Amino acid sequence: MRKKFSQKCNFTAIKHRATLSGAKGPPTRIQRLRETQPRNVPRGLVARGRLKYSFSMGENATVMKVPLLDLQSEYAELRDEILPALDRVCKNSTFVQGPEVEAFEREFADFCGIKHCVALSSGTAALHVGLLALGVQSGDDVITTPNSFLATAEAITYCGARPVFVDIDPATANLDRQLIERSITPRTRAILPVHLYGRPADMDPIREIAARRNLRILEDAAQAHAARYRAQRVGSLGLAAAFSFYPTKNLGAYGEGGALTTNDDAIAKFARAARSHGQTARYDHEFPGYNYRMHGFQGAVLRIKLRRLHAWTQKRREIAKEYRRVLQGARLEMLQDDPRDECVYHQFVIYVNNRNSVIAQLAARGIDTAVHYPKPIHLQPAYCTLGYPAGTFPHAERACERVLSLPIFPSMTAEQVDYVANAVLEVVGRK
Repeated sequence: MRKKFSQKCNFTAIKHRATLSGAKGPPTRIQRLRETQPRNVPRGLVARGRLKYSFSMGENATVMKVPLLDLQSEYAELRDEILPALDRVCKNSTFVQGPEVEAFEREFADFCGIKHCVALSSGTAALHVGLLALGVQSGDDVITTPNSFLATAEAITYCGARPVFVDIDPATANLDRQLIERSITPRTRAILPVHLYGRPADMDPIREIAARRNLRILEDAAQAHAARYRAQRVGSLGLAAAFSFYPTKNLGAYGEGGALTTNDDAIAKFARAARSHGQTARYDHEFPGYNYRMHGFQGAVLRIKLRRLHAWTQKRREIAKEYRRVLQGARLEMLQDDPRDECVYHQFVIYVNNRNSVIAQLAARGIDTAVHYPKPIHLQPAYCTLGYPAGTFPHAERACERVLSLPIFPSMTAEQVDYVANAVLEVVGRK
């Protein structure tokens, strides 16, 4: 999708042997030049032409619209499978849990290489039930990161426990393993590492600390479906792991959804009862539980999407690789990937100065961006009573001041990736 932009900010696009899709005639102020050095387009991306853009925007310049995420095109691809699956749920009247949810639980457990998957109503519910299953209760401390969505800390609060934050490693934006031990007290019950943006936390040292100090680990894998740490799937690295299937996730439902994965039979048994009012058999309630059951529609949708998750993940990784190639000399920072692991790039984030200006200049070029997240949890009003003043976690605070998420989704074309990368390069400049 393209639109005419008439604002006085400089734009020129240098186009190589390709006609812009949907454009009528030559775009305004676009020069066609012969490509002197061919480059490889990542496999799996749709190549509509190799484009290089030099943005010096003028009036009536042609602008490419690039969304942050494109769920509409994803639905168009899946529609012929989705509608019969939803119809099947309706015909069977299995609207809450039911065979589609049970089948998804088996398939996702197999995908993660783990014994149990307990489907739940949301990722927040998965975190809450997971912590309860690990024995977290009132008066306990749980160590986690301030650089996450609020639900990470909320689930701790739901248990009556206290979030104890540890600063991040600026190279990965994940929990700094070297700072964990100094935060452990007699009240500490568990560690809750977050695999932020789909990048696995450094789990080996975290597991070593937990084993030595008799602590439990719940993975916050809400953004890390299909990620691997040292060849092992995320979701199988702690006593249990919490996943979210919010629609924008790499594996997203058509509404809310979540799951708890574990190899522990007792944890799985507790979670299955807790999600359904503490029931172990119909109308047999062993304890007060919750209404955390997954809907049948979501199980049906997730089964269809799970079959494509590997291919979608590969495309995300290819897009990220191209972003890194183009932006390696830009005046910005990117997070580091450990070559032994597989990041799944739920978000591709960069760290920039003058973020508001960068957002505005990219928006002028038709590029959507987002900020994940603008404020660390310890500086949110909801958690001001914990007593962490500004400056307590400088790396997390600086990350939140500078982070910016770029468009990344499996149906992105090579043209869109190239357009975004070169727009960012032009806006921030070279080092």
